[in-house]
Amino acid sequence: MMNNVPEAIISKRKDLDLNTNDVKSFAVSSNSIGLELALAACNFPKESAVITSPYTFVATASCACHLGLDVFFADTEKDSYNIDVTKIEDILKSKDGKRVKAIIPVHIAGNVCNMGKICWLAKKYNLRIIEDCAHALPSLTNLGYAGSIADIGVFSFYATKTITTAEGGMICTRDENLAKEISHLRLHGINRNAWDRYTSKTASWEYDVVSLGYKANLPDILAAIGIEQLKKAQNFLEKRRRIVSIYNKAFSPCDFLDCPPDGEGNAWHLYLVRIKNEKLTISRNDFARKLQEYGIGISVHFIPIYHFTYW
Repeated sequence: MMNNVPEAIISKRKDLDLNTNDVKSFAVSSNSIGLELALAACNFPKESAVITSPYTFVATASCACHLGLDVFFADTEKDSYNIDVTKIEDILKSKDGKRVKAIIPVHIAGNVCNMGKICWLAKKYNLRIIEDCAHALPSLTNLGYAGSIADIGVFSFYATKTITTAEGGMICTRDENLAKEISHLRLHGINRNAWDRYTSKTASWEYDVVSLGYKANLPDILAAIGIEQLKKAQNFLEKRRRIVSIYNKAFSPCDFLDCPPDGEGNAWHLYLVRIKNEKLTISRNDFARKLQEYGIGISVHFIPIYHFTYW
């Protein structure tokens, strides 16, 4: 089904160099609200739908529901845990496929999705792409940095992420119209920020409210933390890579588990070990509890969204 994808799109986007100077960025109070603002800026009609992965934190899907959009889940690839492009197209070819207006790929654990094929598919069906990059900083691929490849990228600076502002996020886009809409939506729909109103050369108390916006800006103190964290992002990545190498060497002889999948630009936010239940005499959950008894902090990433009562 995907054999007709142009090789240039898969290997390298010829219309995009790795220079990110034209990317507009908006600091927000969380990745969750960033995803919602990104969808709101697209202004999809009622009864529209988005496609995303069920193997993610619930915010990836709930952001759409808050805006009255429906969510379709496309299954994941066994060898990457990322969204399966063939499953996306299966949905697009279904009777509800015409309702789909956007794809939200999630770069699980920092391992970047197959963005070449996803971009090709989005162009074929005239869809927007919003990258959920909560795990993917700084993920550099042949197509560019994760978060700068598609229409919009949304990052997380939560306490556990690759850099942190304690809580926070960032929206990035090259699209001037989307950038303008996001800048309004981020702060109550006001068309001029406080800097312009009070301290710039064109200072004036007058402003307009041009849309129904949110209170979603990142506080200045947290932004200051983020600036310093960003300077260390590459060093943090190198340290994680060293830890991954140690883990891989230690765990590779263990026939009861699989080490995590890897790919180009992997940010290694999480180290996802897959348990082979048939090799153990206890369940996965019992195995996890045993690790915790030994003081090894672990969790299950992720509970598929459709397992939850609401979904």
